[in-house]
Amino acid sequence: MRIKCVCGSGLGSSLLLEMNVKMVLDKLNIPYDSVEHTNISSFNKNEADFVVVGADVAPTLDFDQDKMVILINILSKDELEKKIREKLKI
Repeated sequence: MRIKCVCGSGLGSSLLLEMNVKMVLDKLNIPYDSVEHTNISSFNKNEADFVVVGADVAPTLDFDQDKMVILINILSKDELEKKIREKLKI
């Protein structure tokens, strides 16, 4: 599973998301091939199986909503874990 964490600039927010996603996946023992951060303009939908993104960025991203983890609070690890569980049905 390839996961992209996307924000407007591809620096701070998406890097924080990347670290949190790795932590949650490891905690849940969910295997993954890669978790990487990027910005909207560099995002390539063919390079991702799932996307983690803030609610502010989600509407502008060309990606299947069913494979998007959309966060209201990108700092909340609890929200991230809950939504990853929902998307992966675990």
